Parts: sequence; C-alpha cells; structure tokens
Amino acid sequence: MSDAPAISSPAAPDQAPAPDKTLRLLFLTQFLRGRSSRGLQRQTAPKSVSQKLALTLVFYALFGLVTISFITQPVFALSVYLHAMTFMFLGMFVAASAGEVLFNKEEADILLHRPITPSAMLWAKIRVLVEVSLWLAGAFNLVGLIVGVFAVNGNWWFPLAHALSTVLEALFCAGSVVVVYQLCFRWFGRQRLEGLITTSQVIVSIGAVVSSQLLPQLMFRGNGVLGFAWRSWWIALLPPAWFAGIDDALAGTGDRNSWVLALIAAAATALVIWAAFGKLAHDYETGLQTLGETVSKRQKIREGGPWIDRLLDLPPLRWWVRDPVERASFLLVAAYLVRDRDVKLRVYPGLAPFLAMPILFMIQGHDLKDEWFAAFRVAFVAAYVGLIPLLGMSMLQYSQQWQASDIFRAAPIRGPAPLYHGARRAVLCFLTLPLLLIFAALVWLPSHDSSQLLMLIPGLIAIPVYALVPSVAGGGIPLSLPTEEAKSAGRGTAMIVATLSGLALAALALCARAIGLFWWFIGLEAAIAAGLYVLLWRSLERTRWESLE
Repeated sequence: MSDAPAISSPAAPDQAPAPDKTLRLLFLTQFLRGRSSRGLQRQTAPKSVSQKLALTLVFYALFGLVTISFITQPVFALSVYLHAMTFMFLGMFVAASAGEVLFNKEEADILLHRPITPSAMLWAKIRVLVEVSLWLAGAFNLVGLIVGVFAVNGNWWFPLAHALSTVLEALFCAGSVVVVYQLCFRWFGRQRLEGLITTSQVIVSIGAVVSSQLLPQLMFRGNGVLGFAWRSWWIALLPPAWFAGIDDALAGTGDRNSWVLALIAAAATALVIWAAFGKLAHDYETGLQTLGETVSKRQKIREGGPWIDRLLDLPPLRWWVRDPVERASFLLVAAYLVRDRDVKLRVYPGLAPFLAMPILFMIQGHDLKDEWFAAFRVAFVAAYVGLIPLLGMSMLQYSQQWQASDIFRAAPIRGPAPLYHGARRAVLCFLTLPLLLIFAALVWLPSHDSSQLLMLIPGLIAIPVYALVPSVAGGGIPLSLPTEEAKSAGRGTAMIVATLSGLALAALALCARAIGLFWWFIGLEAAIAAGLYVLLWRSLERTRWESLE
C-alpha cells in the first residue's frame, strides 16, 4: 500500500500522521484497488471513487432523469421519491458491503495488534462507506436538485436542503447497519454470530427495498398527494419521509408537520451515530476478535457421507451432474453457500432485494380485479426469477480464499467450463428452484387460478440463458476473484437493469397474449433462447485458462 496514490502525501518528519486520517486513506485505497495485486498496474489503477465507479455513476445519473416527471409535484412529494430511491440504493450498498468492509479476518490480525482504538478503526471504515454512498446518492439526485427549484412550492434553497438531508440519510443508513451488528455481538454468542450477521444483512436489504417502494405508492394513491398528518401518522414510521421532511421544512411549505419529520430525522441520525460510535463501539472490537478465533467443533459422524453427497447420488441429480469435475464444483459451491461466512454475507443480502420486490409487487396488486394486470404481475415475477442464476453466478466469483482457486489451473482441466457448469447447476438447484416454487405458490394460492401459471413460462424459458451469461469472456469461475467492496456499489445498477429486463419481457408476453399470439410468442422466445444457449455454451467450451502473468 506504500505506493498508493491516495496516501502519497507524507507527513512532516517531526510530526506523525493522525491515526484516523491514515486509516481512512488506507481503507479508501483498499476500496479503490481491491485486496489483490494480481493484474494491478500503477498507471491504470483508479485514483478516486469517481474514476472507480464512473460507469455506475453515469447510470445512476441517467436513472435520475425520471425525477423530471415530478416537476409538477410539491417539494414534499418530490423529496419522498428521491429519498425513497436513495434509501434503497444506499441501504443495498451498505448492507451488502458492510460485512466485507467491517469484518475481514486478515485485516484484523494486523490492525488489532497496533495502538488503534476500536472506535477509530470503525469510524475510518464508515467514513469510506459514507463517502462512496454520497457519490452514488449525488449521481442519482443530480437532476432532482434542479427539479426541486422549479417544483410547485420549491425555491433556490432546495439544493442545499436536499444535500443536507442526503448526507444525514447516508449517515443513518451506515450507522443503522453497524448498530445491528453490534447488537448481535452483544446479545448472542459466537456459535450463532455468523449466521445472525447474514440474517441481519438480509433483513436490512429487504427493509430498504420495502420502505422505499411502499411510501411513494401509498402517498400517490387517489387524486392528490398524501402528506403527514394525524390521519396519516404511519408516514412517520418510514425513514425516507423523515428526510423528505427536512427538504419541505427548509425549502418547501415550512409546515409544522414537516418540521416534526425533520426533527425525527435529526434525532434518529444522532441516536444511531451515538450508539454506533460511542455506546457500542467496544462491541466491534470484541466482534473482530471473536470472528478471528478458531473454535473446534465436535463433528458428528454420519453414515453415507454428507447430505449433499447423498443428494447427488439420487435421480435426477445423478443424471444431471455426471462429470466428476462438475460434481466436485457442485459440491464446492454448495458447501460455500451453506458454510462460508464471506460468501453468505455477499450472496444472500445481494439476492434479498430480488426476493422482496416481486413479493411486494404481488401483494400490492392482490386486491386488483384487472385480469391483464394480474397476468402482467405473474409474467414480471417469472422474469425476475430468471435473473437469480445470473446474479448468483456473478456474486459467487468472489471469495476471500480466492488464492486457492489456482488449484483449478494446476488440475488437468483444459478450461473453466466443467467448473462453471457444476457451479451453475448448484445455483439453479439451491437458489433458483426454491424461489421459483415460492413465487409459484404466491401466484396460485390467492385465487387458485392455474391459468395464471402459464405466464410463468416466458421467465422459465429465459433461465438457462441467464445462467450462462456470466461465462462471457471467461468470467463466472466460482470463488476465483478477490473480494472488492467496489463490486457492491454496482449492485444497484444491476438491480435497475434487471428490473427493466423483467418489465420488457413481461410486457412482450402480455402483448402477445392480448392479441392471441401467446403460444407463437413462446415458440419464438424458445427458439431465440435455444440459439443463444448454444452460442454461449460453445463459447464457454472453447474458453481456456488465462495466463497469470
């Protein structure tokens, strides 16, 4: 790290650099360059967050153009939308990245032996998370800052008010995740700690998505815009409304109720920061030490080997996974999905929003009697499920034990194809299939109308193609790349692209059904999917190992 651009300014010979500043620069450089030096060149290494996340920031800014449609709305309605979407993006990023940033075993082995207070190390890491969060939030809210000036009751103070509320929102998101972890450390023992960390990340991710989607839709029901009042007291339970209250209080109506929400936002942020960096900071050090310990467990000897091995010996998996290399890759990925803390912290929180959004979509439209909208919901959910293997394979590329993947190259395997096929089938079996059954039950149980299940077919046809997409250009090799927190920043972009893709496929299926060409559409989609599947399969089979130099 000594040659990192981010820490190239040496301190004066007679003055040692401040520990908090040094730690912040260290973690920022690690974020920019990752944890591996393989393939890293000093000339091309990113030197700032904007350079590292340039494409993601551009996409967020383009998505922010949707805000123009709110120019005829009051400031509070505009701010609710902006803060709801920002809360979702920041919540997803912080929840998915916090486990990788806060709890790294190798890092703790070095830093915990130095005279560094737990609060200093924690604050340095959170500063980096907040800094990256503000870049993402700033890109998305760039257009909104201008639209707010020309809103119904907006003025030139809106950009300053919204910038202030966005900074508080980023601090609240980061601090809330830290508090959840620290409470897990304090209340539960080591045996349950790692599983609880994963569970808490999943809950935070789902909570961010649900709160960001519910509030705008509930506010814009009917002919007008619902505001915070005694009859709509529940708005005060949703964090995006708190920070929208700051905008409306300072640069909107200045209504008393908006000031109440603004005070709630300030108090909640102050409380979270005090708890995270004051009251519970010592629990962070305890948690690092606990996670770094090696605890021996009594292993139960079971006849017939592990359950995964026995499962593979049964049909249809016995027929589906016949190649020994594919079988080994299947078992390896399945074991990591069940046991490895690092992989669980990345995969399950990353997939949680994709589980929450279709369920929320189905529940919100449950009381609607429109047959076409009901069919669209089912088609959209099916298309969403098809994206699960794509996202799962993309996230399974990364591991803190990535150096061990060099054994793949030492083995007598011509290329990564059998490893990818085994991992792909494990993802389909343990991630995609359970979610598909859950969504099929959500479709069928409310109305017991089996005809709606036909709209699942377009999404099912797309699943094999989506599962091979990460293999393009030799990617998708399981557990072969070092963990980089920057990868988490692009998950919001991936979610937007996935949503648009699901909407497009669902809309096409619905249009085909409306004009009586549904089965023709299914045949055409199947033919296109089969062609793409063959092309991707052959490309993967021709892929050879890249040089390590």
